[in-house]
Amino acid sequence: MPELPEVEAFRKIADRVLTGQRIENVWAAQDDIVISDVAPRTLATKLKGREVIGTDRRGKQAWLILDRPPHPVFHFGMTGHFEAIDQDSPRGKYIKLDLTTRDGRLVYDNRRRLGRIRLLDDPLTEPPISKLGFDPLLEPISSRALADRLVGRCGPIKALLLDQSFIAGVGNWIADDVLYAAGIAPRRQAQSLDYDEVKRLRSAIVGVIRKAVSVDADSDRFPKGWLFHIRWGKPEGVETRKGEKVVFDEVGGRTTAWVPDRQK
Repeated sequence: MPELPEVEAFRKIADRVLTGQRIENVWAAQDDIVISDVAPRTLATKLKGREVIGTDRRGKQAWLILDRPPHPVFHFGMTGHFEAIDQDSPRGKYIKLDLTTRDGRLVYDNRRRLGRIRLLDDPLTEPPISKLGFDPLLEPISSRALADRLVGRCGPIKALLLDQSFIAGVGNWIADDVLYAAGIAPRRQAQSLDYDEVKRLRSAIVGVIRKAVSVDADSDRFPKGWLFHIRWGKPEGVETRKGEKVVFDEVGGRTTAWVPDRQK
């Protein structure tokens, strides 16, 4: 599933293709699952002729800032993505929205139909974005503020990191690499972390996300020591580059890769 770094990379694509351009043509799929709470024809009508003056993102949600509301907001689900394509390229089978300007073309592809497109007048003040927690790239809170937010949190720290109302944009692989970097076991009760552990956690959250964003979420360029590279498929007997045994458990309903020798 696209997490914060992937969605930030998608936002950059949309910004490059559309910002400063007027949307001349719009095609919207007849898909009332992905296109949420608005008829596809209405979506197309609302977008055609509008100038894109910018883009924005919070967590895993990205949107176009138009010259007047409403603004289209995108969630990408498991397989969604933006793609810049040539003006004369055929429209792919799983494209749900196709936007054409004088100089470019952007499509929103969503094969598994788990993403959503919404029209919102003021995205930051309306659900689902208004219900999100802090964005660690745009709003990297202090260690003290993070410690305060952990008070009374009795669930596993891994589950809390996946709670989008607590922290926006962290998904399964990021949470595992953050906890590995911080040396914190995923089942630790969130409220049990001491201040030194909170500082390590905060540093790891910001560090992992900034690094992934800096390479536009290109996993081939992620640090070779990240668990990301060895987690998929839960391979038996896998070890980190340092020779540490990796264990696979389920925490917060999600497959969790962690290193007991390092994470306490």
